[in-house]
Amino acid sequence: MQPPRLAVVSNRLPAIIKKDENGKTTIQPASGGLVTALTPVLRDRGGVWIGWLGTPSGEPKENARFDDLLAQGARERGFELKAVSLSPEDIEKYYFGFANEILWPLFHALPSRCHFEPSYWRAYEAVNRKFAAAIAQHTRETDYVWVQDYHLLLAARELKKSGARRQTGFFLHIPFPPLDLFLQVPWRFALLDALLEYDLIGFQTPRDRDNFLQCVNALVDRVQMRRDGQVLTITAEGRCVRVGAFPISIDFEGFERLGGSKAVAERARLVRESQPNKKMILGVDRLDYTKGIPARLLAFANTLTRYPELRRKVTLVQVVVPSRRQVQDYETLKDEVERLVGEINGRFTEVGWTPIEYIFRSLSHDELAAYYRSCQVALITPLKDGMNLVAKEYCASSIDEGGVLILSEFAGAAAQLAHGALLVNPHDIDGVAEAIHQALTMDSAETKARMRRLRDSIRTDDVFRWAKSYLEAGILKAGALEPAAAFKNEEFEEAPLLEPFVPAN
Repeated sequence: MQPPRLAVVSNRLPAIIKKDENGKTTIQPASGGLVTALTPVLRDRGGVWIGWLGTPSGEPKENARFDDLLAQGARERGFELKAVSLSPEDIEKYYFGFANEILWPLFHALPSRCHFEPSYWRAYEAVNRKFAAAIAQHTRETDYVWVQDYHLLLAARELKKSGARRQTGFFLHIPFPPLDLFLQVPWRFALLDALLEYDLIGFQTPRDRDNFLQCVNALVDRVQMRRDGQVLTITAEGRCVRVGAFPISIDFEGFERLGGSKAVAERARLVRESQPNKKMILGVDRLDYTKGIPARLLAFANTLTRYPELRRKVTLVQVVVPSRRQVQDYETLKDEVERLVGEINGRFTEVGWTPIEYIFRSLSHDELAAYYRSCQVALITPLKDGMNLVAKEYCASSIDEGGVLILSEFAGAAAQLAHGALLVNPHDIDGVAEAIHQALTMDSAETKARMRRLRDSIRTDDVFRWAKSYLEAGILKAGALEPAAAFKNEEFEEAPLLEPFVPAN
């Protein structure tokens, strides 16, 4: 039987509209973890991607030109692109407001940064209705609609309200908060009720899945749960919903090929020549307060203080990708990062050596792969992260197995990569400094053994296996669930889907 066509729905399309120096409007690939993960899946299967183009809706003539560019982008990518139009007010209140001033900080355990503005909720509902209308317009009943991330928690509810019948799945790319944090959301009941309209809900880790189940158990009446293979099945008010942990990954072979290409090898040579006789540590992050960049910079300064023999022998290359510049918290963070870079360089710089090389811009795929290949250590220390695909990209690109991964134990990737990475608590400045010293002085045999384990794990559990496991749980199992009355309350003490890890001492 022919598998259903896949429709991916996300806040942003995997493409952006830009004007070049000559004023010509062009369409270019977008960056980000979600795009990196899902583009090869949709290219492999075919289908349609629905999302916002990243620019406010304009005049009819301008929108027609955008449609032409999307058609061009679709031909280049091998799947359709369909845009959802958002007004400036939508962008301000739905995207910058509810999504990024409420859900993002709360789900990352930072409730003090939340701004529970009632108008944000109304905008969030309205935009989710717009996405539901686009889904109904651009998909068929036989399609499988796979909705992505925290921007669109209500999409299935709004789709059902419109009368459109679709099989729907949802995947949350960021952490899901425990009950005591989720209770702080004024719209907590509406959010949970909307999530339970999906047929399958996927999380990054068993911890996130269990946090969700704890919230459902506490806040939803007459809930029953039972184990059903690798996922759990919930019945609530006649609805059957499947819930599971599906740790996301990358296109391992694609990054390995890119890392081994002649173009990247030449760029990597130039990077190494720019820092002769020095080891390089790489940090790559989107500008965000969850990424732990200031603490990382302080840990690097601590390393140079505690281990003076490393001075002149090591450089930290910190790449920060601009993001959400309209939000004041992000501008404040940028100022703090640049102040710390200046202070640390001012304190330690000597003739012929600057401790931190700071890059504030997006990098091309070739540039990023060249840094992955050139840097002996990747320092990835988010305060909280759903998964963190940079850690996996670094390992896949390390074709000579000569790199060491230092990884926050609060990244979702820590569970899978614990057997090869050096795990750290990003709040522990001394502990991170010790891990940096250990990575820089590690002998080549241990370095290669660790990286080999990391690469083997990521090669096995790549993005295609992630998509296959999710879609099999969503598509193949749908329609085969027992009626709600047949379920009994059962314990859901199942084996974790990821290897457990021990927090760093």
